Amino acid sequence: MYTPEISVVTQAERDRVMATVMLGFSSDPLVRWFYPQAEDYVNSVPAFDAFCGGAIDCGTAYRTEAFEGAALWFPPGFGPDEERFSDYTSSTIREEILEDVVGVFQAMGSYHPDEPCWYLPVIGVDPARQGMGLGAVLMKHALQHIDEQALPAYLESSNPKNISLYERHGFEAMGQIRIGSSPLITPMIRAARNSA
Repeated sequence: MYTPEISVVTQAERDRVMATVMLGFSSDPLVRWFYPQAEDYVNSVPAFDAFCGGAIDCGTAYRTEAFEGAALWFPPGFGPDEERFSDYTSSTIREEILEDVVGVFQAMGSYHPDEPCWYLPVIGVDPARQGMGLGAVLMKHALQHIDEQALPAYLESSNPKNISLYERHGFEAMGQIRIGSSPLITPMIRAARNSA
């Protein structure tokens, strides 16, 4: 079985990693609810960058050696560029779902833990490389570092197909989010563990 080396994403690799993320989310129910038209979706890189690109700036974004997959994590105290994300999405998302979109993000915020924790806004694998365990390798790599700090981890699963991956790595569902016409989103928490 192919087990890739995992590296920290550099600024010079930002575009390549965003391309991987875009491919990985091309059939994601939530993102395609935002952008159902292919042209709108492929032009939504600024939304992805605002939502998860800050992880690259923090030095906590990871990629496989051939850029088949990437996981962009925020350490405690950091998160998406909410203003830039809101500005972009409010001008590009269909007007008829805007109120539901705002409700979805408010609900997501209500589940986000108050205590310091790591946040995984995005993990994605190129569809041509899915099913090879790359998501699991990326997850294991980051969780090893998180466990060394004995901190919890949090994510929102926007695709029910991925919940089993997260459960295998110790995440538990906290509830469910469905606002108006939105697809189902599952906020998940992984309790702090001590790796010692």
